[in-house]
Amino acid sequence: MSETVRIDPAAHAALTEIARAKHISLTAALSRAVEEYRRVTFLEALTSDFAALRADTGAWADEQAERDAWDATSTDGLADE
Repeated sequence: MSETVRIDPAAHAALTEIARAKHISLTAALSRAVEEYRRVTFLEALTSDFAALRADTGAWADEQAERDAWDATSTDGLADE
């Protein structure tokens, strides 16, 4: 499915430059840029969520206890290297 999206001329020029440098279509360049931005946004939100969790000492202690419990179950019989 194709949609029309309006972008400012500077963004279009940058997208065109990227597409030419990578030898891909404008559509592919835009899709890759959007995916990269989605990932960055996700990681920023994750970082913020963990900062909030660490700020709550009780919740952070619970998180650490849960991690310790899961760490105890992850051994697969292999000796530590």
